[in-house]
Amino acid sequence: MGALGATNLQSEKRYAILDNDWLAVGFLPFLLAMKGGMEILGLVSVTGNSWQKQCGLHALANLEIGNLTCIPVYQGATWPLINTPERFQAWESVHGKLPFQGALGPLNVTAEQQGKNPTSGDPNRVTPEAFVEGFPKTNFNNSTNAASFMVQMVHDYPHQISIYAAGPLTNIALAVRMDPLFASLAKELVIMGGYVDSNMLQTSGSLEQANINSDINFIIDPEAAKIAVNADFPEIILAGNVANQVQPTQGFLDEVYQFKNSFTRLFHDHYGTRFPFWDETAAALMVDRSIALNKSRGKSYITLFISKCYEEIELISE
Repeated sequence: MGALGATNLQSEKRYAILDNDWLAVGFLPFLLAMKGGMEILGLVSVTGNSWQKQCGLHALANLEIGNLTCIPVYQGATWPLINTPERFQAWESVHGKLPFQGALGPLNVTAEQQGKNPTSGDPNRVTPEAFVEGFPKTNFNNSTNAASFMVQMVHDYPHQISIYAAGPLTNIALAVRMDPLFASLAKELVIMGGYVDSNMLQTSGSLEQANINSDINFIIDPEAAKIAVNADFPEIILAGNVANQVQPTQGFLDEVYQFKNSFTRLFHDHYGTRFPFWDETAAALMVDRSIALNKSRGKSYITLFISKCYEEIELISE
C-alpha cells in the first residue's frame, strides 16, 4: 500500500463508517482505511451480493481474521426500499436478464450447497458453505440498526465521518429519511457505483463486459440510490467507471503472498483475477483523493452525472 493516505494524515481525526454487501474476501476496504489513518467506527451490512445477514456474517469473519473484533458490525436493511426478487425478476422478463443479480437472483439451493451465497428465498437463512474465510464466532452489535447507528455517529462527530457505501444504498437512504441533518453532518459520501455512458457495453458487449458495466449497486435498490445522491452531503464521490480499469493479475496475487499471513493467504487463494478492484478503488479514493489523476468537480457535473444514471434507474422503477 506504500504511502497511500500519507498526504491526508492531518491533526484532525478522520473517521469512517463502511457500509457494504460484504463477501468472503472483503477485508481490503477496511484495511485501506486503517492504513490511511482513519478510525473505523463500525461496519454495516446491506443486501446486495447476498442477503444482509449473510453479508454481515462475512464482515464479522473478516474482522476475526485480523483480530479486529473491536470494530462493531451492525445489521442493515434486509430488503431494498421497494424491490423484491419477484419484482426484480419480472423487470428482467421485460428488459432482459442481467449477468449478475445478487441476492435478488433466482433461488439455487444446489449452488448454495456448493459454496455460493444465498439468493432469493428466506433472507435470514445462512449458507455456511460460502465461508471460505471461516465461519464467525463473534456476534453483531444488536444495540441498534445500521441506519440509526450512522445517524448517531454523525451527530457525535459532525463533519468528520466519511460514509463509504460499496453496496446498494438502502441504509444510506433510510438514514437520510430518518434525520434531515444526517447528510449535511457527514463529511462525505463515497459510493462504489454510478457508471456513466456504459449502456452500450451492457447491451451489446460480451457477457463479461455487460457484467462489469451493469450498475448492480444502483439497480438492486434504485429508489435508495436516488434518495442518497440527492441528499445534502457536502461532497459525493462516485467511483464508477474508473474502478473497472483497476484489475488484479495473478502476478500481483503471487507478489502479495510473498508475505504470508491469514489475510494474504485468503486474498491469494480466493480473490481471483476475474473482477476489478471495485470496492478497493472506492476505499482508496476515500483515503487519498490525490490518487485520482483525472476528476471533475462542480454541481453542474454532478447533476449531469446523476441524470445519466437515472435514465436507467427510472426505467427500473417504473
